[in-house]
Amino acid sequence: MAQERDEKYRRAKARVEALRGFYSHFLTYAAVMVLLLGIDVATGPGWWFYWPLFGWGIGVSLHALNVYGRRGLFGPEWEERKIREIMGKE
Repeated sequence: MAQERDEKYRRAKARVEALRGFYSHFLTYAAVMVLLLGIDVATGPGWWFYWPLFGWGIGVSLHALNVYGRRGLFGPEWEERKIREIMGKE
């Protein structure tokens, strides 16, 4: 029983760390994009800030998919289902 509780705690802690990492990444992205937009506006014509906006945005999107989307794909629940499925076949 204690081992199961420890495993649940470990999973919850890993999930919180993943969420905190994503929030930090997203807030840094947003702050830097506002700064780059300000620099771009201040330096005159020729919009260039959208290149890092889209490039880094792809990275942030993949990070979000990893944190939020993987729960249904290959997350801990999927692992547990597969383990039970394989154990049932043996």
